[in-house]
Amino acid sequence: MRKYNFDKVIDRSSSWAIKWDVKEGELPMWVADMDFETAPEVKEALIERLNVGAYGYSYVPDEWYDAYISWWGRRHHLNISKDELVFTTGVIPTISSTVRKLTTPNEKIVILTPIYNTFYNCIVNNGARPFESKLIMKDGRWEIDFKDLEEKLADPQSSLMILCNPHNPVGRIWTKEELIKIGELCYKHGVTVLSDEIHCDIVDPDKEYVPFASVSDICRDISITALAPSKTFNMAGMATSAAFVPNKFLRHKVWRQVNTDECGEPSFLAVTAAVAAFTKGEDWLNELNKYVYDNKCYCEEFITNNIPGIKVLHSEATYLIWVDCRDITDDSYDLAYFIREKTGLYILPGKLYGPGGEGFLRINLACPRSIVEDGMERLKKGIELYISEKK
Repeated sequence: MRKYNFDKVIDRSSSWAIKWDVKEGELPMWVADMDFETAPEVKEALIERLNVGAYGYSYVPDEWYDAYISWWGRRHHLNISKDELVFTTGVIPTISSTVRKLTTPNEKIVILTPIYNTFYNCIVNNGARPFESKLIMKDGRWEIDFKDLEEKLADPQSSLMILCNPHNPVGRIWTKEELIKIGELCYKHGVTVLSDEIHCDIVDPDKEYVPFASVSDICRDISITALAPSKTFNMAGMATSAAFVPNKFLRHKVWRQVNTDECGEPSFLAVTAAVAAFTKGEDWLNELNKYVYDNKCYCEEFITNNIPGIKVLHSEATYLIWVDCRDITDDSYDLAYFIREKTGLYILPGKLYGPGGEGFLRINLACPRSIVEDGMERLKKGIELYISEKK
C-alpha cells in the first residue's frame, strides 16, 4: 500500500508553470518537469521556513553539506567531503560557468548525441563549439562508439567533455566499465569531464546509477559533477544545486567562476528545500520510482499493442520515454508538430537533441496515470492521422 498519492491531479495552469503555458485543451508532456506534488516532508519544511516572515539573504549552513554527503554516500556509494562541494543555483548555471572558465573561444566540447538540447546553448553561447560523438544502437540499446569518441577527444581543440549520466534523452545508465573507459580516454587526451547527474535518482526499481567520480581515482580527479535535488523532488524552481569537485585546482576555478557569475548564493528557500529532500524524502522517492516505472511499462505495452509503426526503447533511468518513429518518418519536428496540432499532445521531437535523434520523440511520464492514459490515446490518434494523411 502506498503512503503517498501520485494519482492526485494538480491544476498548475494558474501557477505560472512553464510546462502548462499552453493553449486550452492541450496536454503538455514535453519539458522534464513533474506534475506530482513534491514530498510532503519538503513542503512542510518550506512552510515552516516561510513562517519566519523575514526573507533576507541566506548562507549555506553545515546542514546543507551534511545532507549531500549523507545522501550520496548512502544511496550512491560516493564519498564526498565538505570542502569538495560548491553551492550553485542550478545545474545549467554550473555548466555555463564551467564552460566559460575552462575553455577559450572556439575550443571544442565533446558530447554524446542525441543529448539534452540545452547543452548546445551552454556551449555555443559561451564561445565554444559542440563536438558530437554519435551514440550507436545495438539490439535496441544505445551504446557509445568509443572509437569515434577517442577521435573526438584526441582533437587538440577538445578541452572539455560534458557527460550526461544517466543520459537524457535515451535513458541509459552508463556502466562502471563504460565510465572507466571514458575517464581513461579523457585523461589520456587531457580533457576534463563535466558530468551532469541531475537525473541520477530517477531509476527503475531494479537499477542503480553509478556516479562518474566513483569509478576510479582518475575519474574522480579529472571531473566536475553537477548534482541537485531538483529533478528528483520536482523543485527546479527552487534554484538549488551543487558542484562536486574533488580536485582542488579545478574546484577553485569552478568556485571562482560561479561567484563571478553571481550564481553561488542561495535564495531564502534553496537550502531548506535541499536539506529536507535529502534527509526526509527517501520513502517518497522510492514510491515515486515505482510509480514512474509502472507508467513506463504501461506506455510500452500500450504502444506495442495499439500503435503499429512505432516502438519504445526502454529507459533504465529518468521519467522520460524515447519513442522510435523511424518506420514512419525521419522528420520528428514535423511529426511532433502534427501531433500537437491534431490532438493537443505537446511532446518533443528527437531531432532537437542533435544527431541520432531525428526519428524519435521524447515524452515525459512524470504525471498521474490518468494524464498518461490521456496522452497515450492522443498519441495513438496523432500517429494514425499522420500515417493516413502522409500516404
